[in-house]
Amino acid sequence: MTANRNEIAVLKRLYEVIASRRGKDAGTSYTAKLFMAGRGHIADKVSEEAGETIDAALNETPARVVSESADLLYHLLVLWADTGVSPEDVWAELERREGISGIEEKNARRKK
Repeated sequence: MTANRNEIAVLKRLYEVIASRRGKDAGTSYTAKLFMAGRGHIADKVSEEAGETIDAALNETPARVVSESADLLYHLLVLWADTGVSPEDVWAELERREGISGIEEKNARRKK
């Protein structure tokens, strides 16, 4: 199953909302609060949500995996925005890797 334009558009719209929250009132925006807390805190939240997604996959229902995955994607998009990475940057990298075996791609990274 491949992502359709609507699915990609949802992530793009969410990214744009996230990016627009930089410098806003941390008292009224959780995203602004994350930006204010800094990249280390944002990275910690990505790690926390990744762990919760894994735990849900191993021990809970598919609905919990969906919920935790949404949390993980949200926090990952916040991290991208904080580092100046756009969804298009990531899509371009995925497209570059398309058709390359995972083993080949991993070996090519080791040689760099």
